Amino acid sequence: MHTTVAIVGAGPTGLLLAGDLARAGVEVTVFERRSDTSNLTRAFGVHARSLEVLDARGLADDLIATGAKIEGLRFFDRIRFDLSGLPSRFPYVLITPQYNVEHLLEERAVKAGAQIVRGASVTGLDQDSDRVTLTFADGATVTADWVVGADGVHSAVRAAIGQPFPGRSVLTSIMLADVRLATPPPDALTVNAVGGAFAFVVPFGDGWYRIFAWDRRKQVSDEVPVTLEQIREATRQALGTDFGVTESRWMSRFHSDERQVPNYRVGRVLLAGDAAHVHSPAGGQGMNTGLQDAANLSWKLAAIVQGWAPAGLLDSYQAERHPVGRLVLRSSGTLIRLALLRTAATRAIRNTVGSVLMSLPPVRRKAAGILSGVGIDYAGAPRAADVTLRDGSRLYEALRSGKHVLLTDEDQTPRGYDLRLHVATPQAKSRLATLVRPDGYIAWQGPAAEVESALRTHLGPAER
Repeated sequence: MHTTVAIVGAGPTGLLLAGDLARAGVEVTVFERRSDTSNLTRAFGVHARSLEVLDARGLADDLIATGAKIEGLRFFDRIRFDLSGLPSRFPYVLITPQYNVEHLLEERAVKAGAQIVRGASVTGLDQDSDRVTLTFADGATVTADWVVGADGVHSAVRAAIGQPFPGRSVLTSIMLADVRLATPPPDALTVNAVGGAFAFVVPFGDGWYRIFAWDRRKQVSDEVPVTLEQIREATRQALGTDFGVTESRWMSRFHSDERQVPNYRVGRVLLAGDAAHVHSPAGGQGMNTGLQDAANLSWKLAAIVQGWAPAGLLDSYQAERHPVGRLVLRSSGTLIRLALLRTAATRAIRNTVGSVLMSLPPVRRKAAGILSGVGIDYAGAPRAADVTLRDGSRLYEALRSGKHVLLTDEDQTPRGYDLRLHVATPQAKSRLATLVRPDGYIAWQGPAAEVESALRTHLGPAER
């Protein structure tokens, strides 16, 4: 079997990437180790920038219907991250289980023509200058022009290409449980940390709740079974109540690492999502960072396959996304370390200093921008804000074409770019034309007279 692009891993990262490539007409096959879809999930928060990414694919409104909007996050009792002022159509974090995200992305990918093969466990990989060969547990082999490893923290693809995964464990013996509660919490998201424990309670929406809990005094290996009483005790310690935990349907234990590969690309193999970077659960940025990896990579890989990519385009995936991964490691690591300060005195200092800092508008905007993703730009390519177009639609609706979007007041339709470019007129007049990349970042802005030159630079030569 041969496929143009093989994606290993059918989580949110792999599925978004597959849908984008298939929509662009690229033959793509996703190989997933699990035989069946799973309703077990660690991720629940979808941040504003991820909702913008989904909006550019026509999925945001359907996902929003499955969850609850939270306009602010409270850390350490007194420090609040206010998201309501975000410069986005989505000034909140959406609380919804990861499997809802996966369902929408898989449905889109399959509809666009992607193939998904389940029960396919990768055990080996070889590559040369022309192609990559994947070997599976049953002895079968598949060749591909390109391979993307989106197969999680224990990535077989990462191991096969010999990429180190430097870092360390931040938290061990984190307990997970899906439970029913006699007295459900009033908020869609309940979280707190004290010196010796933290707990996080979030609803599935069907009467079950997920609890994440950690107790500094009871650190054991991941293999040690979790008991319901341990969940109750850690939750009471962190939140003052266990909300009347009555029963569980699933419990487990895991550890949280901070790790990042040095290279997101090795030859014809690329890494994305948790295969490339993992970090603490603080801030709920794991799934979100993976989705944005996929959005950055998909159009670049499609351009390579279609033969119009400017020189160095695929290498810009590393240049743009590796620093973001490093930023998320640092910001989430800072949050978890602050949450788990041991003494009452240091926690009091943290709360006082944090409250003062978050009362300053520039600090508050910066913090909310990093947490939500809308404040993260690339070097020379800032995030494009959604704008209303003259026909009443929006920029992010125009991005659903999967093409670059040229925003211009001039009556110009550049010839030879029909398959790569969508031209739109913004409602607000501007002296400058703006070229927006398919992932919603600005590639170029300048006078209309320079559009043709900009297109050659960013989209390659015109078709004849």
